[in-house]
Amino acid sequence: MSFITILIVLVSVFLILIVLVQNSKGGGLASNFSASNQVMGVRKTTDFLEKATWTSAGALLILCFVAVMFVDKGTIGAAEIDEKVNALPTQQEMPAFPTPAQGEQTEGDATEDGE
Repeated sequence: MSFITILIVLVSVFLILIVLVQNSKGGGLASNFSASNQVMGVRKTTDFLEKATWTSAGALLILCFVAVMFVDKGTIGAAEIDEKVNALPTQQEMPAFPTPAQGEQTEGDATEDGE
């Protein structure tokens, strides 16, 4: 389980980095290497980034499903649930709010004179 968790973290970090490198307007990493497009053209850079994004997103989805399959599912019986419910306090006390001292007026008790 810890191996799968480590893979999920690594793929997530890779996906974050790939998305941050991209530019929403078509620039991003491709615009930085426009002068040296002999090896890898601008279009090929954006294609690679798009494929890497979709591949890592799919890998993350699959790894999450695999992680859910390996989660230890604790079995709890109805008797254990009844014990836990019966162990709860039956009645909770309401908090006591302070009452105004005799002679003091609260905001709602204030009366206006007709003057």
